[in-house]
Amino acid sequence: MPSPDCIFCKIVRGEIPSKKVYEDEHILAFEDLNPQGPTHVLVIPKKHIAGLKEASLDDAEVVGRCHLAAAQIARDRNIENGYRTVLNVGPQAGQSVFHLHVHLIGGRQLSWPPG
Repeated sequence: MPSPDCIFCKIVRGEIPSKKVYEDEHILAFEDLNPQGPTHVLVIPKKHIAGLKEASLDDAEVVGRCHLAAAQIARDRNIENGYRTVLNVGPQAGQSVFHLHVHLIGGRQLSWPPG
């Protein structure tokens, strides 16, 4: 169920503009406003899921679709030699928007450990 106050739900509904990178009936991907690399795209399900810990088995397909969309965007941007997909889960991990989203970051050398 969409959340009326969720910023990502508002982007899905077109109430807040975004620089769309990919969209299908289940997924929306757009450029991050505070990019951490030459490529930093947020891939979200159109269905509101607060985060990975709130996802259920019924959400498995859409969570997988988010990662597959990220892989396609990486191919389209020719960054397959190295990119990262990140799901921050909870405030202590840096999650600040409570709508499940996958960060696709690449286009530069990524260090390890990340945080």
